[in-house]
Amino acid sequence: MRLAEALAARADLQRRIEQLRARIVANARYQEGEEPAEDAATLIGEADTALADLQHLIRRINATNARLDLGIDGTMTDALAARDVLRLRHSVLTDAAAAASGSNDQYLRQMRSELRQVSALPVAQLRVRADAVAQELRELDNRIQQANWSNDLEEESGSR
Repeated sequence: MRLAEALAARADLQRRIEQLRARIVANARYQEGEEPAEDAATLIGEADTALADLQHLIRRINATNARLDLGIDGTMTDALAARDVLRLRHSVLTDAAAAASGSNDQYLRQMRSELRQVSALPVAQLRVRADAVAQELRELDNRIQQANWSNDLEEESGSR
């Protein structure tokens, strides 16, 4: 199984577990004299099985990410950490530029006698930096995706 397939399977399992959670909650109580639509205890058993499968899959994904060398980016784990930080950096820069430009302001000056709002940050420079970070993020994400589709999932080591 390719790493990308394992990631898709992990997402599917996570969705399944959330669906089971909602069904358990919906059927955990019922009105006396009626029957619940589904047996909550059976649903908990299904959730336990799905959670065990998820744990097993996550362990294999993490083992693969830790051993997978992406060259200049280090391991896949290093690249994923860098990607998370790039996403946050981009968000900080774009939010700062938006706030400094006043694009999110609901307050508009109605009269000339009201005080003017002045930007404390260089908006154009922030947007240039944000664009550079976005480009770096796209390139790193492409390398991560390529590695996901080019590498097999780590085999099971030890007991489940």
